[in-house]
Amino acid sequence: MPGEMIEISTNGHTTAGYLALPPSGQGPGLIVIQEWWGLVDHIKDVTDRFAAEGFVALAPDLYHGETTTSPDEAGRKLMALDIAHTGQDLRATADHLLGLSAVSPKKVAALGFCMGGQLALYAATEHDQISACVDFYGIHPNVQPDFSRLRGPVLGHFANEDGFVTPDAARELIGKIEAAGGKVEAHFYEAGHAFFNDSRPDAHAAEPATQAWERTLAFLREHLR
Repeated sequence: MPGEMIEISTNGHTTAGYLALPPSGQGPGLIVIQEWWGLVDHIKDVTDRFAAEGFVALAPDLYHGETTTSPDEAGRKLMALDIAHTGQDLRATADHLLGLSAVSPKKVAALGFCMGGQLALYAATEHDQISACVDFYGIHPNVQPDFSRLRGPVLGHFANEDGFVTPDAARELIGKIEAAGGKVEAHFYEAGHAFFNDSRPDAHAAEPATQAWERTLAFLREHLR
């Protein structure tokens, strides 16, 4: 079943989000965080895919109605993102999920792609509602999570041919998490940046994407029981 757009209340205002429910009507919660393009159809499709696998999945609209297909404009939007405000939106998204009767057990994970991967890490360090985190090649120069505040395990997916999040940068990130006492499981794939995005033939790598998908489902099912 496809999801639907809903309103999420946060700090005196509302933000939109795309909510998809599992066939059973119940499951653990999952925040799905967009790439720098915005809440586009691909992210909605991924959210639907997670719902079909048993999760109550909610993708907040962090650009508040705006999307783009231009890399230059996407870069500007990424850099202009108000991180404090975005943090409030992510907290409200977690709270909204935990307030739904459909979310059972009452656990929520954060998962994101590119910009959203770094924001998933940020959410996992800022908000104690987040039980686990999945980072798909996360990048945002203005987001520096305090990994000493991690409250759950991290799964990372990185690419050996990524020019944005290079293997060295990914290993540095992994080292920071481990040095702060965090638990992280990381995988490197023979692919480039955004290899999971099957709406982009120039970037998508089918076999690595399938491996990352299966590992993600196993990780979430283990830590959201």
